[in-house]
Amino acid sequence: RWLVIDRKVYDISHFCRRHPGGSRVISHYAGQDATDPFIAFHLDKALVRKYMNPLLIGELAPDQPSFEPSKNKKLVEDFRELRATVEKMGLLQPNHAFFILYLCHILVLDVAAWLIIWYFGASLVPFLFSAVLLGTVQNQSQDKEGTKGRRSTFSRALSSHPFPQGAPASWWNHLHFQHHAKPNCFRKDPDVNMHPLFFALGKTLSVELGVQKKKFMPYNHQHKYFFIIGPPALVPLYFQWYVFYFAVQRKQWADLAWMLSFYIRFFLTYLPFLGVKGTLGLHMLVRFIESNWFVWVTQMNHIPMHIDYDKNVDWFSTQLQATCNVHQSLFNDWFSGHLNFQIEHHLFPTMPRHNYWKVAPLVKSLCAKHGIEYQCKPLLTAFADIVHSLKDSGELWLDAYLHK
Repeated sequence: RWLVIDRKVYDISHFCRRHPGGSRVISHYAGQDATDPFIAFHLDKALVRKYMNPLLIGELAPDQPSFEPSKNKKLVEDFRELRATVEKMGLLQPNHAFFILYLCHILVLDVAAWLIIWYFGASLVPFLFSAVLLGTVQNQSQDKEGTKGRRSTFSRALSSHPFPQGAPASWWNHLHFQHHAKPNCFRKDPDVNMHPLFFALGKTLSVELGVQKKKFMPYNHQHKYFFIIGPPALVPLYFQWYVFYFAVQRKQWADLAWMLSFYIRFFLTYLPFLGVKGTLGLHMLVRFIESNWFVWVTQMNHIPMHIDYDKNVDWFSTQLQATCNVHQSLFNDWFSGHLNFQIEHHLFPTMPRHNYWKVAPLVKSLCAKHGIEYQCKPLLTAFADIVHSLKDSGELWLDAYLHK
């Protein structure tokens, strides 16, 4: 596995197994120029380059172009100028006060959920109200931890800690870095691995399935069964057990202990008031709320977008064709954890979330210059587009399955 960074060629064949971001994310760029993703993912580039020196095996010949034919040279140059501007503006530096206040609001919601059960008892209305608050805590914690996991909040040491809601940061980074490196690229982005086992995603891949006469599911009805096996089931039926498997498989015992501490704290907190069955019921209801919230927010920016095999296009085009934004408002910013700025979030994965709105006009300007669509839509429209895109790709599969 060889790749190119700033015209220098590196052999990562063995190093990929020791790569801190995971072997897959760096291997996804084997045989390609990885200059822009390298810049996007690494904060301390001087430190990283020290570890790269032993991997250096040569440089591109003087007559060899810096950009592959599949990439827009002018767009690459313009985006690198934009990146330099962003760095000069200090937009990659976090505002610690923002994240401290954000953490405080999470803690307030967490304590409020307990106080409601403590004061009003375990009757239905307090039970449900506490579940909603705890579900909010879980999703807002994901947003905070997702930012921290991308190392854009505090120090590197802090970013290695597990999620407070019972999942290791290493698991999140293992999946999420791949998603950022090659969004909506089949076999490289783990977020689209639900194709073809559960869903037929994207126009190209759906037609391909139909032509091959593959029918793992009745894909022409996937926009209906999405409401059953998608938002309600992802966290309770998949993530909740897979994170334990992930930690045990990789012998991450410290992460496993942190994960268990979440469950121990939860049960010790609510067991005296709700009993065993009530506490289990509260936990499952919270996971159900968390799962629905998480799936709708994370998929509204990607499933309706272009999904295909890796075409090795430039970094800017890769992110813009796979992501879209949702209109800015105080509610949308809070509800989505600023993932309504999904385009900026993908172009600058280490940028603190509170700066997305500042760089958005610059990104729009670059899109306008190169004739690239910058999609931004209302929140409910983004939700509806998930269903519409699933229906469209399901119909494309059915037509190919029956007639091609």
